[in-house]
Amino acid sequence: MKYYILFGPPGAGKGTQANLMVDKFNLHHVSTGDLLRAEIAKGTELGHLAKSLIDKGNFVDDSIVEQMIENEIENNPQVTGFIFDGFPRTIAQAEVLEKMLEKRGHEVTKVISIIIEDKLVFDRIRHRASIEGRMDDTSAEIIQNRINTYHKKTEPLIEYYKNRGKYFEIDGNGEIQKIFGKISDLINQ
Repeated sequence: MKYYILFGPPGAGKGTQANLMVDKFNLHHVSTGDLLRAEIAKGTELGHLAKSLIDKGNFVDDSIVEQMIENEIENNPQVTGFIFDGFPRTIAQAEVLEKMLEKRGHEVTKVISIIIEDKLVFDRIRHRASIEGRMDDTSAEIIQNRINTYHKKTEPLIEYYKNRGKYFEIDGNGEIQKIFGKISDLINQ
């Protein structure tokens, strides 16, 4: 079983690349954003809680996200692997994921980081909001908070995974297929 983490700031193209990876490598895409938006759409208690946090540009509590991830792994035994998109976002979440996988005798295969500049992050999120109607991505203040939160809380994972020999960077500027070609090369190594 393979476990890939797609890493990068919001708007880096993780979802787009994950969809291509699913089709080519028979992997299951686990997007915490998609899981949370589904809960919000269903109007569940979790969805209401998540919406109040997301609307401010904040992360949802670790315990909620971790339980959703564990459920996705348990409910998809037929796939050859998983792509985690939006998880882990903190060192604490990375340690929980490590323990979750160790219980199954597995470990993270590779962390593939899509690198883009903050200005491009801002532009892409704003563009995506207009196309997909994602209200959580429309305010400049919320977008900036998401970028700042990424730098402060998520970037420390770079060193965490570098120290484990699992971290690989991809330039996120350019054509989707060209970026996917680089990701495919990493997976095939």
